[in-house]
Amino acid sequence: MSTYDYIIIGSGINALVAASLLGKKGKKVLVVERNDRIGGCLRTEEITEPGFKHDVMATTMVLFLTSPAYGALGKELEARGLEFAHAALPTGVLRPDGSHVVLSMDRAKNVATFEALAAGDGHAFAREMDRLAADAPFLFSLLGGSLWSGTMLKIIAREAWKRGLRGLAAWFGEALVPARGHLETTYQSELTRALWAPWVLHCGLGPEGAYSAAMVKVIGFAIELAGCPVAKGGAQTLLNAFERLITDNGGAIRTGADVDVILDGAGGKASGVKLVNGEVLQASQGIIASVTPDQLYGRLLKNTSSRLPPDVSEGLKSYRYGKGDMQIHYALKSPPRWKGGDELGKVALLHLTPGLDGVSRAANECDRGLLPAVPTICVGQPVSFDPSRAPEGKSILWIQLPEAPRFIKGDAAAELPIPVDGQWTEELRERFADRVERILESHIEGWSENIIARKAYSPADLEKMNMNLVGGDPYGGFSGLDQMFLWRPFKSSVNHRTHVPGLYHIGASTHAGSGLGGGSGFLLASSLK
Repeated sequence: MSTYDYIIIGSGINALVAASLLGKKGKKVLVVERNDRIGGCLRTEEITEPGFKHDVMATTMVLFLTSPAYGALGKELEARGLEFAHAALPTGVLRPDGSHVVLSMDRAKNVATFEALAAGDGHAFAREMDRLAADAPFLFSLLGGSLWSGTMLKIIAREAWKRGLRGLAAWFGEALVPARGHLETTYQSELTRALWAPWVLHCGLGPEGAYSAAMVKVIGFAIELAGCPVAKGGAQTLLNAFERLITDNGGAIRTGADVDVILDGAGGKASGVKLVNGEVLQASQGIIASVTPDQLYGRLLKNTSSRLPPDVSEGLKSYRYGKGDMQIHYALKSPPRWKGGDELGKVALLHLTPGLDGVSRAANECDRGLLPAVPTICVGQPVSFDPSRAPEGKSILWIQLPEAPRFIKGDAAAELPIPVDGQWTEELRERFADRVERILESHIEGWSENIIARKAYSPADLEKMNMNLVGGDPYGGFSGLDQMFLWRPFKSSVNHRTHVPGLYHIGASTHAGSGLGGGSGFLLASSLK
């Protein structure tokens, strides 16, 4: 029987951050992962052809690069092999008629670009970014800080003193504005609006969702400052660095170790775990679960499910998951030749969409269980700034479709036959990928002849790889206001504690939410003695 200070269930970014920080504090930590590899949504594989390295799920590292977790661990990870690749042009948008606009990491250039689209748009962008920079300490403390804490109370009190109560209320009111309202009242050009609208999808929101405007501003600020970097050589290099850091600090990682149940000891305190093979592992200080609420309370605590507090039982019943995600990966004979010009081929993450209304329509169709007629297509082009990902002269494309329904009720284009049970099938996945491919073909010269191989993953495929992606939802649950911040995962949640002493809950389903920032892992590990 092995004993550790902490056992961490799961090995996504939050688990790895927590394990690393606890290890630095001298704690003996064990990370247990049911799959044959660590990483959660970080996964690099040669899934198309040998020599083509694809980040199968998550790839863009801007949230990690700008996070407190990276501030605390970055130098040590870099010493163990982590290196970022950067593109000068982090993002852009391309519409069906070929019109497009590209964002750089140069403020003056961006202002000039937006001014050329519509008088006043450039100055409006600069004004919004300057306002966000001024508010950054307060805003980022709310987005990524420990909400139920004396420190947070002092932060809010200080802001109330500085702004006045009415001014603070106005600030929060502005923070709740939907992206549509913000974009339509701030920018005159449809292209400028189109550039920013798809980014709400990367937060698990839609353009009409509360606080989506604030997230658009945060993302704009972050990618203009830090770009859309990727881990050089693939996300696996980040995982390798984490693994070395954890083991160098005396920790251990076990893959193929599926936890069957969390054990309790004296006073009902979480004391260890039992694996499905019957092995028992003891933890003297606590168990940390980086899983969804359903996994934690419905599976790992199944021996105590009848004793769940009423607020937890109610929270579990009402917990909702968001849109599914679909991934398509291409191995190409050569870099894509965009009809709109060579500059588009240098953009790290290019969105293909009709614009704000197009994003709104596709998101709404997905919410109603329909395959979008014109999905928003996120095109990653990592080889343009990290040539190590493909053989010389060749390329890959990373495609994300963030509006893929978890349960399918129909096809908005009335083209594809829908299975009676509403579940994804191989045939439906490939035919929907064909729809995406036709859109790509309309924008790229010699597209069909340039393809070596294609590999697609439906929401159901992604859930098979990572059980935390319920229905393919990569955000750990619906990210609307009622299920975020103070109320994530449940209305009764207090930071990352659970009703079981010594049991802590982290991951995308908890504050600070989804993404690669490692926020919940950082917050919990920082708070533990």
